[in-house]
Amino acid sequence: MEKAFIQRCNEIFTAAINDYHKTDHVDAPISNPYPLKSIEYYLYLKNWIDTVQWHLEDIIRNPQIDPVEALAIKRRIDKSNQDRTDLVELIDSYFLEQYGQTAVQPGATINTESPAWAVDRYSILFLKIYHMREQVERADADAAHRKACSDKLAVLLEQKQDLSTALGQLLDDIAAGRKYMKTYKQMKMYNDPSLNPVLYATK
Repeated sequence: MEKAFIQRCNEIFTAAINDYHKTDHVDAPISNPYPLKSIEYYLYLKNWIDTVQWHLEDIIRNPQIDPVEALAIKRRIDKSNQDRTDLVELIDSYFLEQYGQTAVQPGATINTESPAWAVDRYSILFLKIYHMREQVERADADAAHRKACSDKLAVLLEQKQDLSTALGQLLDDIAAGRKYMKTYKQMKMYNDPSLNPVLYATK
């Protein structure tokens, strides 16, 4: 099951990135091909959000950007970050359901991050690889640029292998009861009007 999950991530993240780049536009509508509320649906949506945010981060760094547009994009990025966090929690709920009846072994330990936060890093790593490969293949870049990017791409590919192995091992350990997982709601105070002093001072 654990290897199958990693393979699903590989296929779904690749498909979502390729689907986005058919238009390569941050306002392109998503066409999620998976059943609503399935784990595949959440993985595709997660990577799509990551991909759109990647390009919003590019756009907002344009030194010639209109300040009003920049503010609108910054707020869009803030919402995107909250959506990403919400999705991570949904994906962790899937893992909790999958492994909820597993007997935890004596001496079992907890990991530094939950499986879904590892999936979050894995999704973003696919984006780094896609865009670094673009730089390697840039016809308008000089050889030194392409060589430097090729070296970075090799590191990213090694990191992908390591992270997929580590994630698989974590899921194996949870399935066997050698590790256990907890989830913690990401209590982001700046998004809450009752907790952000700038926001509640304006009421």
